[in-house]
Amino acid sequence: MKIGINSGAASGPETTIDGLIERAQSMEKLGFDCFWMAHMFGLDAMTALALVGQQTSTIKLGTAVVPSYPRHPLVMAQQAATTNAASKGRFTLGIGLSHKPIIEGMFGLGYSKPARHMDEYLQILAPALNKEKVDFSGERYKARGQIAVPESASVPLVVAALGDAMLKLAGTYADGTITWMTGPKTLEQHIIPKLRLAAEAADRPLPRIVAGIPTAIVSDKDSATARINKGMKMYGQLDSYRAMLDREGADGPADIAFVGDEAELRRKIQRLRDIGVSDLNCAILGVGDHDTTAQFLASEL
Repeated sequence: MKIGINSGAASGPETTIDGLIERAQSMEKLGFDCFWMAHMFGLDAMTALALVGQQTSTIKLGTAVVPSYPRHPLVMAQQAATTNAASKGRFTLGIGLSHKPIIEGMFGLGYSKPARHMDEYLQILAPALNKEKVDFSGERYKARGQIAVPESASVPLVVAALGDAMLKLAGTYADGTITWMTGPKTLEQHIIPKLRLAAEAADRPLPRIVAGIPTAIVSDKDSATARINKGMKMYGQLDSYRAMLDREGADGPADIAFVGDEAELRRKIQRLRDIGVSDLNCAILGVGDHDTTAQFLASEL
């Protein structure tokens, strides 16, 4: 299992271009496989990672995740290919539906039948990322053309998939899934088997399972747990994440976070290896010391 670091969702220096580049460079020196960037309400993740790609050389880069609704799939493919070219082939595009309050409330777009939206979206995006000609006409999207960025080969694609319909789409059209607010029991019993079944039915390779996990080495676990549940309360209120927490039997985000001493985190990381997670995407929390947690994770590579 490969271990990467998530950035872009916290406050502090990494919310600036220079700070983000510095953080990526430090994670590269520690040997992490991938530097994943959340796409929130600040920096555009793909634009920022294109700049990061110019200032790093070995660490892979990925979005976790870019919302599909605001960008036409050919526009998404074009920007992904450009980011891949800027990073010399180290980029993975992670996309997702986002959430109804954001898509409707912030962007003013419709969010009805999200799985139908993603079905058509992937039928355009997936071949476009592979530099294939696209000629598609559906209920929601029409696209005809080909993205040609000479310095970019095919761009790997992972889709944030939690429900049954989305897992089927991710297994059919993408290279895997990227999750958040999803614990090990749910990964083992729900996400991984259903995604693999869909990929097998579509005659695709074994899919990547990128598990996004809030992570921190702490000395006072009870205090850290209370702070996490308060600071990450909104995640437990969004329908798709709430469904995953309920599957896990978790009251709140802290129940699926990897928080504790080194021995506890080591056991939890090993469980993900055992159930077939291919990529661990650690979002280091501010309840502990960032450098201590990063150095521990680097020792587990």
